[in-house]
Amino acid sequence: MKQLATFLLLMPFAAQAQLGGRAAFPFLSLPPSAQLAALGGMNASARSSDPTQLFGSPALLNAEMDHTAAISYVAYVGDIKQSTAAYVFNTQKRGRFGLGFTYLNYGDIESYDAAGNPLGIFGVNEYAFTGADSYTKGQFTFGLAAKLAVSSIAVNRAVAVAGDAGVLYKHPTQDFTVGLVLKNAGYMLKPYIASVREPLPLDLQFGTTIKPEHMPLRFTLTAHHLQKWDIQYLDPNDAGTTNANGDTTRASKNFGDNLARHFTVGAELLLGTGFHVRVGYNQLQARELRLANTSGAAGFSFGAMLRISQFQLDYTHATLQAAGSSNYFTLSRSLDSFLKKKE
Repeated sequence: MKQLATFLLLMPFAAQAQLGGRAAFPFLSLPPSAQLAALGGMNASARSSDPTQLFGSPALLNAEMDHTAAISYVAYVGDIKQSTAAYVFNTQKRGRFGLGFTYLNYGDIESYDAAGNPLGIFGVNEYAFTGADSYTKGQFTFGLAAKLAVSSIAVNRAVAVAGDAGVLYKHPTQDFTVGLVLKNAGYMLKPYIASVREPLPLDLQFGTTIKPEHMPLRFTLTAHHLQKWDIQYLDPNDAGTTNANGDTTRASKNFGDNLARHFTVGAELLLGTGFHVRVGYNQLQARELRLANTSGAAGFSFGAMLRISQFQLDYTHATLQAAGSSNYFTLSRSLDSFLKKKE
């Protein structure tokens, strides 16, 4: 029960949450793997054998992941690329553990002085180490994860520590799970500017996953940023629209849109144990990343999982906005055969 006690102690940090670029280390909120991206970018309840799910919630660690390693790669717009690795193992006596590392590289950026003279190029990158632990008691799994995050711009560097705490309930007989996770509760150890510490991208999520009996479909619904009701953003520079009578109408906040921004939805078509098709939608992403005249299918994602022998390949195509999209690739494999040979 120590995991549950720690989870409750972390809850007060929820009041520090910020959105709209007001939090440091925003890359901690990015989905680093294909399956997470396919389910709308967030997952607190859908279990699988993919060890990269520890980035969604440490409570998702389960026996199907034991001794499984995974690597993931995604290319964002321009030269921005992210690579991720994860491994889950079970010590039998001390519980189930997960290790993860994610690295985000923004490419080489040209530098200029105030007069516009070139000064060469510099690099920008961010990375995080994650260690997770889970404990199962009856139908409940409790999980904790600790993170060390580093952000570098040229010779400047910022460092932060963060943690995730999650709990998952699995129905004893039906394919039904409910999960709660608090993500990225932490503190900047070393800010870019001395004495100017920013909040981390904290997020309280609640999700449920259900597969109706006799149907080859599994549905996932995730509510996020539950610690902050108003997550709508209105551009202060938006001039609005003017009709034929000269009346100007500007966008305003409304209950329905704000509520919808708190949810992501995902679905999986289970075509046997070796092939799944996935689709997801993120309303917050769709609203925030749409262009002035079109959304360009922003917020939608679709992908598939193919399992051959001991290898599993996951792919997801996620649309960021009309100007660009991203392709996620995750390859995982059980290492049981290697471990047995070693023994």
